[in-house]
Amino acid sequence: MSPSTSPRVFMEREVARHCTKDSCWVLLGTRVYDVTSFLRMHPGGEALILRRSGKDVSREMEGPPHRHSENARRWMEQYYIGELDRDSGTDKAQTLKERRKASEQTEEKMAEKMTDKKVKEEDVNAAYNRCSPVDLDKDLVDWRKPLAWQVGHLREKYDAWVHQPVDRPIRLFGNPFLEASTKTSWYWVPVVWLPVVFYFSWHCYTTLAKGTTRLELTSDFSIPIHEHIFPLLFLLGWFLWSLIEYCIHRFVFHMKPPAHNYYLITLHFLLHGQHHKSPFDGSRLVFPPGLASLMVGSLYLFLCSTLPVILGTSVFVGGLCGYVVYDMIHYYLHYGSPKRGSYMYNLKAYHVKHHFEHQRAGFGITTKFWDHPFNTVIPDEKF
Repeated sequence: MSPSTSPRVFMEREVARHCTKDSCWVLLGTRVYDVTSFLRMHPGGEALILRRSGKDVSREMEGPPHRHSENARRWMEQYYIGELDRDSGTDKAQTLKERRKASEQTEEKMAEKMTDKKVKEEDVNAAYNRCSPVDLDKDLVDWRKPLAWQVGHLREKYDAWVHQPVDRPIRLFGNPFLEASTKTSWYWVPVVWLPVVFYFSWHCYTTLAKGTTRLELTSDFSIPIHEHIFPLLFLLGWFLWSLIEYCIHRFVFHMKPPAHNYYLITLHFLLHGQHHKSPFDGSRLVFPPGLASLMVGSLYLFLCSTLPVILGTSVFVGGLCGYVVYDMIHYYLHYGSPKRGSYMYNLKAYHVKHHFEHQRAGFGITTKFWDHPFNTVIPDEKF
């Protein structure tokens, strides 16, 4: 809702009617919020909100068992639609109604005076205006323009700005080709990489089955490697990927770029900052093809340079499978609705807390395992 627009006024019975997946409203005191689009994003599951639809959620916001963070409260303001009229005869309610009527009349007059140029500009930005939670006039960047070349100028304000999430799609580049290259639909990850996993798995297993592969420990001593070892090598690769995943997420994606370095800030935003600024932009939840290919190729070359080729390939294919699972789980944690109490439910709650409360902790995506030895575990709070 635009800050310049007078709030709409709703009766209690009108708010209470909006209690379905298709239209879900809640109250926070006398403030009314339409949280329909947020249902499947909620880390506690949509059922928790639906059970409280049409009602005041002030107690739930404060806790126990979970007190919502400042970022969560700021996020909720994006869905504010008006005020509750508890008593239609009060001076406050009457004033709100008069302001609403005057505002509507003003907006109608302004709409009649719109020029053709203005209409054209709105058509161009229509996809972004459908989801417009930020104040376009007061935000630190101009959301009407590509963000990639703007964020570096934020300097010391960048870190705080990028960790205040918004429910709005991001445009990084003005060039359509460059912009398209930063987006990947989730299904392309298994479509591209699973055939590679299956082929190399078959190749490694059949090669090891020939019985000619040996691991040389010294010039005079070597041990044979049979096909039964392949599953262990595969799992070793998967395990190593979980460590790589953690390290990339913590030390690369969550580096804090120097405030004076325009280029490092821009690089950080392109790699991961844009995901934290707009965590529910589904087109950028998986690695883009170029970055994924570079990462996979580097892993393969490293393993094959330190191990016999067939053994390095066996470990690599397990790591590649781990990467595919990682990207799929990451997408599901943002858009899925896992069953309450399940592993995925707890993982989703853990990951969303990473986005909204603990940006410097909770770096594990597919598992919390590596957060324990590195002491980056998010405090356990139940939803």
